[in-house]
Amino acid sequence: GVRLLLHGLCTNTTVKSLDLKGNNLRRMGAEALGKLLRQNKSIKSLTLEWNSLGMWEEGFSFFCQGLRANNFLQHLDLRNNQINHQGAGELAVALTQNTSLQELDLRWNNIGLLGGRALLNCLHSNKSLKRLELAGNNVPGDILKAVEQALDHNQDREVILSEAQNQVNILSKEVLSLKDEKNKQFMDFVDTVDKQKEERARSAKISAARVSQLQEALDEQYSIMNSLKTKLQMTEAALALSEQKVHSLGELLNAMKQEQSCIAECHFRELQQQKQEGADREGRLLHDLSAASEKNLLLRNQVNELERKCKVQQDQLFQVKQDLTNTTAELKLRAVEAEERLEMEKRRFKQSLEDMESLRLKEVGRMTQHMEASERSMHNRIQSLEAIRISLEEELSQVKAAALTERGQAEEELIKVRSQARLEEQQRLEHLEKKLQLMTESRDEAQNCCLKQKEMVVEAQAKAKQLSLYADGLKRRLDELQQDLDSKEEEKVTELNKVKVELQEQIGHLEAERTAQDGLREKIAALERQLKALSSNHREALLDKEGEISLLLEKLRMKEAEISRMREEEAQRASFLQNAIMAYVQGSPLGTHTSRK
Repeated sequence: GVRLLLHGLCTNTTVKSLDLKGNNLRRMGAEALGKLLRQNKSIKSLTLEWNSLGMWEEGFSFFCQGLRANNFLQHLDLRNNQINHQGAGELAVALTQNTSLQELDLRWNNIGLLGGRALLNCLHSNKSLKRLELAGNNVPGDILKAVEQALDHNQDREVILSEAQNQVNILSKEVLSLKDEKNKQFMDFVDTVDKQKEERARSAKISAARVSQLQEALDEQYSIMNSLKTKLQMTEAALALSEQKVHSLGELLNAMKQEQSCIAECHFRELQQQKQEGADREGRLLHDLSAASEKNLLLRNQVNELERKCKVQQDQLFQVKQDLTNTTAELKLRAVEAEERLEMEKRRFKQSLEDMESLRLKEVGRMTQHMEASERSMHNRIQSLEAIRISLEEELSQVKAAALTERGQAEEELIKVRSQARLEEQQRLEHLEKKLQLMTESRDEAQNCCLKQKEMVVEAQAKAKQLSLYADGLKRRLDELQQDLDSKEEEKVTELNKVKVELQEQIGHLEAERTAQDGLREKIAALERQLKALSSNHREALLDKEGEISLLLEKLRMKEAEISRMREEEAQRASFLQNAIMAYVQGSPLGTHTSRK
């Protein structure tokens, strides 16, 4: 039934505690328990009290093999199972490789001295066992004390490891939080830089669009100027035709034509000069214009006004031509009037041209000033933005380099401190363990010697008791014989000689026995003296050992004080590192930059 039950529990994942106390499990039950310990991963507590598992060596060895392969059991109760020193040795071998068992109860078994030593030796490699009960196993007290010391050492080691792990976890969490904060700050900074870049790109696109608009406006102005040039050429051609028509009218008309041609040439030169100046100024405007789209509309309106004025002038010229054609027949009679009219028209034309030029010059000057001011402001803004971008890129590179270097240094220092602390703790623990092993070995040897001497004393005392009992028996026999002699003196007077001879022989024998007893007594006294000397020597050796043990205890206390001091120093170092990291994070330029933002 137990075999079937344990076979079913091999694949169970919900049972945490199993109590099989007092079920008379035998070899098959022990093998089933070993198989259960190998396959089951949920049972944490197993109680096997009053089952006599130690009587079946093969089954108990199979059980120990299962315990060696198990890494989930934490509590095991093996009380009153008749486990001898061999079973304790197999348990010790299993415990050297088990890393999960924390409590083991072996009370009221037959472990003895050898089993206690095996369990004590296994505790040097097993660091997880915290409680081991060995009462009622004929284990010497020094081994029990050594086992308690080893268990206390395991508990102290686990406490130290848990504290160190907690500190490491706290520091790792703080480092991760600092890394996350730095990453967030860096990402925010990168986002701001990207936004600034996008704004710059948008401003560049807007400026390019404005420049394209201005260039289109300039092209329109060029087209307008070309149209004006063509109109001027048309006017010149019309004037040439009028001169040719008037040439036949006479010398006055020739003079008028010459004067008109001279005036036209002067105007043409002035126009060419104005064109050159306008071309130069327009070239300058091409280089200087960056953002004047609104004022181009004003220029367009002004150009439209100029075109209207030119149309008016053309209409006036056409009217003059009509007047000339109408007055060709009457030129001889009205030459004076024609001359006066021509002079008046020339003056009006000159005044209109001068007004146009002055207005255009004023407008061009205003436009150039405004464009220069806007261009300067744009250049200044671009320079400031470039300076800001360069400074931000430099700060970025510096912050990245500083963060990387400091991060690497902090990680290296943490790794070095941890490795040094671990190496120092391991070296000290190994040194103390070696010393404890040597002390336990010397103590075991001394105890063995004491036990041998005690056994010899007990044997001698037993022999002395036997001899004293034999002497008492002989005395009683003598008394009986004397009583028999006294009672039979009257009856056996005739046999006195024979009795005397026999008595003398018996007395001789008794004297020989007395001499032998005296020799034995002397031997016993010598042995007692030797025992006293050995006991005194043993007491002295015990006193020396106790002194050495006290010295070692003082050394252990010193080492524990050093370990506590090292813990405090490590805690101070960790706090210093934490404070330094926090101060670095608070005082870093990246932190100040984010705080400013």
